[in-house]
Amino acid sequence: MPARKGKRTTGAPRVPTRKAAEAVRPAARQRIRVTVNGRPYEAEVEARTLLVYFIRDTLGLTGTHVGCDTTTCGACTVLLNGEAVKSCTVFAVQADGAEIMTVEGLAKDGELHPLQKAFWEHHGLQCGFCTPGMLMAAYAFLKENPRPSEEEIRIAISGNLCRCTGYMNIVKAIQHAAQEMAAR
Repeated sequence: MPARKGKRTTGAPRVPTRKAAEAVRPAARQRIRVTVNGRPYEAEVEARTLLVYFIRDTLGLTGTHVGCDTTTCGACTVLLNGEAVKSCTVFAVQADGAEIMTVEGLAKDGELHPLQKAFWEHHGLQCGFCTPGMLMAAYAFLKENPRPSEEEIRIAISGNLCRCTGYMNIVKAIQHAAQEMAAR
C-alpha cells in the first residue's frame, strides 16, 4: 500500500508532546508511619506503591513474598491491624498509621512460633515460596478459631496457593500448631 502524503511511514518514535511528558512524571509522594513487627517506621512513598513492595524494598523485610501481584496466590499475606490481607492489593499509603505483622514477626527472641515449628516438623513446606503467606493466614485464623476442624482449616487457607505439597501436610501442621498453642 503506498504511503499517503503527510503521513508518517516509519516506526520512528514521535517526539512526546507536553501532555505525554506530564503523564510519565513520577507519582506523588506521601510520608507514612507504620509499626511493623512492633517497630515504628516512617518513610516517604509514591502513592502507587503496593504494601508488599514497601515491606520488601523499603523496609528490607523479604520474608513477605511477591507471587502473582493479582491477589490470587496469597504469598504476600500479612496482618494489617490484626487482619490477614494480601499486601499486593493494598497501597502502602492505605497502611498509614497501621500495625503490620509479617512472617518475620512470628518468631520471638530467636524461638520459632509453634506454627513455624509445626510446618517444619510436619513437612508443611517444600519449596517454601507459599510458606510465609500460609503461616500468616493460619496465624490470623488460629487467633479467631483456636480449635478448628480440618474442614475449617482448609477453608481458612483456601486463599493461599501451594504448588508443591498438596495441602495435606500444611493442614496437619496447622492442626498440630493449634493443639500446641491451646496447651499454652
